[in-house]
Amino acid sequence: MAHSSDEQMAQYDVAVVGGGMVGASFALALAATPLRVILIESVAPDSRTQPSFDERTTALGNASRRIFQALGVWERIAPQAAAIRAIHVSDAGRFGFARLDAREQGIEAFGHVAANRVIGAALWERLCGCARIERRVPARVEAVNLSADRVDLLLHVSERTERVAACLVVAADGAESKVRRAAGIDARVKEYDQVALVANVRADRSHGGTAYERFTSSGPIALLPLHDGSYTAVWARSPDEAEEALQLPDDEFLRELQRYFGWRAGRFVRAGARGSYRLSLSRAAAAVGPRSVLIGNAAQALHPVAGQGFNLGLRDAAVLAEVLAEACAGSGGGEFDPGSPEVLARFAAQRAADRRGVVGFTDGLVRLFGDSRGPVSLARDLGLLLFDLTPPAKRALARVSTGFGGHTPRLARGLPIA
Repeated sequence: MAHSSDEQMAQYDVAVVGGGMVGASFALALAATPLRVILIESVAPDSRTQPSFDERTTALGNASRRIFQALGVWERIAPQAAAIRAIHVSDAGRFGFARLDAREQGIEAFGHVAANRVIGAALWERLCGCARIERRVPARVEAVNLSADRVDLLLHVSERTERVAACLVVAADGAESKVRRAAGIDARVKEYDQVALVANVRADRSHGGTAYERFTSSGPIALLPLHDGSYTAVWARSPDEAEEALQLPDDEFLRELQRYFGWRAGRFVRAGARGSYRLSLSRAAAAVGPRSVLIGNAAQALHPVAGQGFNLGLRDAAVLAEVLAEACAGSGGGEFDPGSPEVLARFAAQRAADRRGVVGFTDGLVRLFGDSRGPVSLARDLGLLLFDLTPPAKRALARVSTGFGGHTPRLARGLPIA
């Protein structure tokens, strides 16, 4: 457990840097263990400037829903979440398409869509009721020092500085992770030369729980159903096109979206505020470092084309919490070091296949549907039609939310963490 030396410095077993959706979920999962945990976040969760809890939405797979149920937050999210009961994938201007229906797969829904703001509020409401999880928010990490036997962190909290020590630091601080840099772990970044244009739009007919993924000449367009009957539109465009679209009046933007997407969802009649963010693939060279471990976007930040980024990061959090809980229980109440190489190696091994599979799947989709050469387009469309006619392939895709191999965390199976 925590060190007993350095009386003037607060001691913890685990320090979590980053209280966004992945970091907050991980800290909450550890509330069921005897570990001393501190969660450090630079922006208050209810602040309008909190980037993790803005009006963007997240598609939660069924495994993620079960994790949130186990953490006691799903009941708070569910009333403002929309079920995805059908998925329609198409190649604009060509003959390829595929359809998935949850009822045909024997499930109620493929997942749910909820606003990040709603998810964040549910997580932090639960966290604030956990006496075991100490919180420093807003608090900025000024320095991270990793040594053989512990991690020292220098925090700027309000108008004062604070020093804390931990056996393990968990990087949940995003693609530009300060902890990752301190651990000496490089990140490989692949730019897609695309910007995600995001807006809530309403059509003149009900979405019926259908999510759309339409691949167009200007980039993929995803329409995700929302609980109020509208959609979140996520449109990957070139930087110049995205900037032009951000400046358009609402009616012109809707006409532009209609022209590229088509009429499957009906006529678009209203648009909300628009936002944008650059798209790239960031992959850390390693999942763990000296007394440090990376989860969520600190480990891998993906293109949103398949909606897998957060679900993958949440599985990171669930597996890491499970590995720590099992190792702690296995110590029989004796000395337990959550930052030991053996514990971290176990986590890295359990996450390798899933991470590799999701990154490859997502990047492959971007490359496949971004290739406009005739033979590639023909093969792509034939593949979509074949998929549409192949029940086993549909069943396999419906199980994507549980991961691409490796260990399925207990929380994702609806079981307690240990």
